[in-house]
Amino acid sequence: MTATDKSFTFSLANENDSFSFATRIAPLIKAGDVIALWGDLGAGKTTLSRGLIRALLNEPEIDVQSPTFTLVQTYEGPYFPIWHYDMYRIEDDAEIDELGFEDTIDGLALIEWPIRMGEKLPKYRLDIQLEFTNEGRTATLSAHGEDWNARLANF
Repeated sequence: MTATDKSFTFSLANENDSFSFATRIAPLIKAGDVIALWGDLGAGKTTLSRGLIRALLNEPEIDVQSPTFTLVQTYEGPYFPIWHYDMYRIEDDAEIDELGFEDTIDGLALIEWPIRMGEKLPKYRLDIQLEFTNEGRTATLSAHGEDWNARLANF
């Protein structure tokens, strides 16, 4: 992280807090964004993804499945498409090319297990680190790139 990159941490006591947090982030997202969700198994990556997708689609009841087995789920949003990736089962960088990751330039790439992408993980992105705490979880937003820094300036 550079000296100008921003980082913010929020407490998420339960699923409702995760959905509220996602609703707060959603208006900041635009076509071409990459959001990388970091955290251990069960940390809440899919729950936060579900909240973001529901908020972006303005469909609070839509069924958002984990892409664990399909590796990617796509959604047509009102302003841009959303690609929800789960890279957990990726074993080789070449597999990422088969998922059509380059197509996400016109939409949102929401990535669970971004560590599996290695060098193919875009440099300019928003990282969300989810960690367990005694009170539930914390979510730490880390901006990478001036555009994300500007959008998070008043978050």
